[in-house]
Amino acid sequence: MKKIVILGAGPTGLGAAYRLHEIGYKNWNIYEKNHYVGGLSASFRDKQGFTWDIGGHILFSNNDRFNRLVDDLLHNDVLTFKRESWIWLKDSFIQYPFQNNFHLHPDKELVFECISGLFDVLQRKGSYKNFEEWIYYFFGEGIARHFMVPYNNKVWACPLNRMDYNWIAERVSIIDIKRVLKNIISLRDDSEWGPNNTFRYPLFEGTGGLFNKFLPYTQDHLYLNKNAVRIATDRKEVIFEDGEKASYDVLISTIPLTELLGKIEDKPEWLGRSVEEFLWSGGYMVGIGIRKPCPSNKNWIYFPENNSPFYRITYLSNYSPNMTPTGEFFSFLAETSYSRFKTVSKETIVEETIQGLINSKLLKEEDRSLIVSTFLIDVPHSFPVPFVGRDTTIKNIQSFLSEQNIYSRGRFGGWKYEVGNMDHSVMQGMEVVNRIVFNKEETLYKI
Repeated sequence: MKKIVILGAGPTGLGAAYRLHEIGYKNWNIYEKNHYVGGLSASFRDKQGFTWDIGGHILFSNNDRFNRLVDDLLHNDVLTFKRESWIWLKDSFIQYPFQNNFHLHPDKELVFECISGLFDVLQRKGSYKNFEEWIYYFFGEGIARHFMVPYNNKVWACPLNRMDYNWIAERVSIIDIKRVLKNIISLRDDSEWGPNNTFRYPLFEGTGGLFNKFLPYTQDHLYLNKNAVRIATDRKEVIFEDGEKASYDVLISTIPLTELLGKIEDKPEWLGRSVEEFLWSGGYMVGIGIRKPCPSNKNWIYFPENNSPFYRITYLSNYSPNMTPTGEFFSFLAETSYSRFKTVSKETIVEETIQGLINSKLLKEEDRSLIVSTFLIDVPHSFPVPFVGRDTTIKNIQSFLSEQNIYSRGRFGGWKYEVGNMDHSVMQGMEVVNRIVFNKEETLYKI
């Protein structure tokens, strides 16, 4: 029986661990550098009694296996929601997605510019080479300028012309001209698009509440506070920061692919150079807890304008009554991206977030006195950018790794954003175990 070592106890590592336990496989261990499990899907409870996620996570999936797993782990401790997602633009709310609902914005000049741009799209010929060109090609000048370009700049914190477009699939609602015209004529609210128009959320402990449920299935195989610093592929050995070593026959890595390559000893020169091609963004997740009844039933709001640092705000307290202390409290979670292309001050981001909430009219100046908790989580790896040439680069790297019996999977381990949600990540872990043990083809992570 091969010795399987897993690096990282986030969704992918825990998915792999669950599957190994499920099939009765005995010879494996999982190592996590933090003192907790869950990775980017962990949650934290502060001293004031507020629970904070690492970003605006929700549970939704078209994968029946994942949905059954959530049912098995959470039983009845899960809540179901009809999505209430909005966009704040020019002092007005319109429902998401923008391209299906811009006609409802009170600024009629904005509406005209978006419609005019769509007529240009109908007559457009030629092609596109990157994400920025793709936006203008399919949405036209108006929608691109008012929402798609500024919003995506805030999210990715990366030049859009350095991004590929092949990742889009279900991530962006493509324009259906007939549908848009029908919406305009009938003044219809068209907010049903998307795989997450209905979603679930754990009743207790935030999204981390789901991943804590994996712990019984790790049994005596889980080791926390174990940071891998080197990987000797010739000896099939992982060396940890504390000096301990772990031998493996097969290694499943869920750490960022760039970091994994940096830890491999005696790697080919081209492999080291390939790291320079990767682009990604980090994020500051700022929680604001307020002693006041929640003034809104919205789930989350998108912010394309530059009068706030964040690209999205989540009313985290609307997901579960257990996200705040007992009493009349509510909480915001704000997400702001940063990268080597865009600097954001960690020292001032909390104050900038509060001011952004005021600028966006979600708080009043006098509400500052009602803020009873602020929480900041710095996430160095938030979005794996689908950079131009990504697929070829990843194919070459993964081919090399598989020859060394190393499988790099997960949101950053696989570096494929389009299959990097929580459900995708868990299933990547389960599927790579099926590949290793049963030689079964993976369906989600394809190279």
